[in-house]
Amino acid sequence: MAHIVVLGAGIGGMSAAYELRAGLDRSHRITLLGEGGMFSFTPSNPWVAVGWRQGADIQVDVEPYLRRKAIDFDGTGAQDLLPAQNQVRLRDGRVLDYDYLVITTGPRLAFDEIPGFGPDGHSHSVCTTDHAGAAWQAYQRFLDAPGPVLVGAAPGASCFGPAYEFAMILDADLRKRKLRDRVPMSFVTSEPYIGHMGLGGVGDSRGLLESELRQRHIKWIANARITGFAAGAVAVDELDEAGAVKRSHQVPSVYSMVIPAFTGVDAVRAVPGLCNPRGFVLIDAHQRSLAFANVFSAGVCVAIPPVEPTPVPTGAPKTGFMIESMVTAIVANIRADLAGTPARARATWNAVCLADMGDTGAAFVALPQIPPRNVTWARVGKWVHYAKVAYEKYFLAKMRSGNTEPIYEKYVLKALGIERLKQPAAVPPGDPQ
Repeated sequence: MAHIVVLGAGIGGMSAAYELRAGLDRSHRITLLGEGGMFSFTPSNPWVAVGWRQGADIQVDVEPYLRRKAIDFDGTGAQDLLPAQNQVRLRDGRVLDYDYLVITTGPRLAFDEIPGFGPDGHSHSVCTTDHAGAAWQAYQRFLDAPGPVLVGAAPGASCFGPAYEFAMILDADLRKRKLRDRVPMSFVTSEPYIGHMGLGGVGDSRGLLESELRQRHIKWIANARITGFAAGAVAVDELDEAGAVKRSHQVPSVYSMVIPAFTGVDAVRAVPGLCNPRGFVLIDAHQRSLAFANVFSAGVCVAIPPVEPTPVPTGAPKTGFMIESMVTAIVANIRADLAGTPARARATWNAVCLADMGDTGAAFVALPQIPPRNVTWARVGKWVHYAKVAYEKYFLAKMRSGNTEPIYEKYVLKALGIERLKQPAAVPPGDPQ
């Protein structure tokens, strides 16, 4: 009997635990380690920040659902990883032994890299549901005395979608409240151009997103390095294509929401040889650690190089479907390892993104996420808004049912050419096998 420990109970961790249980017989033990007992559907956090959702609407108390699937759960949190001993030390001092470790922790939010940054400083966040709830409390106070707003992404950020979403959702909410005319809005981003999204653009994402910002009277500054936050203003360096500062200025803002750069969480980044300098887990093509053969990793915590150099540092995003494809590869490779066969499964890393804009939305598909791509397109329409709402309900239902790839999802996505695992390369007729 093997004991598989999954570290992190977000989208990647919950999916991993459920898929491992479905893919392995009941003689193998599975333990999921989280921070507290609630799963939060992170893509809905921008709605929470404007009061369109409450935190409880997008959260699931996971332990009862995991128990039904014979998955152990512990919400104590991890203090240290000891991969040389095949152990995890929890924050209460207990030590868990494992045969395989799957790291799906998500990121540490690097607010400390810019003075005044973050919920403890002069900006707000939608990166966690707790942060989004605090942003909603601050937004209610803002509505009593509206003023300039700044939304954007900090140097080193890799998750640009929520910044665009929040800017558009905020615009829509203010228009509904008849307050939009009292709120100048700025979008400040480390991307070299609007719609880059850490991906070098997806289809006509530049033209589409510039048009959406323009229609909403949201001014933008791209290729920007935010250097500090203070009450009433954000310090910004605007760079040229060579990376030289061409303008430094203070952008007025009484309410700011900026996506931070990410690093690995402390327990993971502290392990020698496991991570790159930013604390992201170094993996091979099969999601396996380069340093420890029985350690796998998926999600935001894995090391992926930037798609291309940019004057202001940007990272490559890890979208929900991409994370699920990583998980499917991990489960297949652990099964192979238990059977004594080589790990062969490789995730497709396809990017499928639905970005809500309040009263419309934008959909982006990049197959695979990192160019060159087989498929790349972007579309804007009201259907995306409704699709995002439906996806929220659908994913929360998956987290309760434990069925991480319902049959209709499997075949609908396959019909669109979106698959979780790479198919073995075809061998031309007459070539040696």
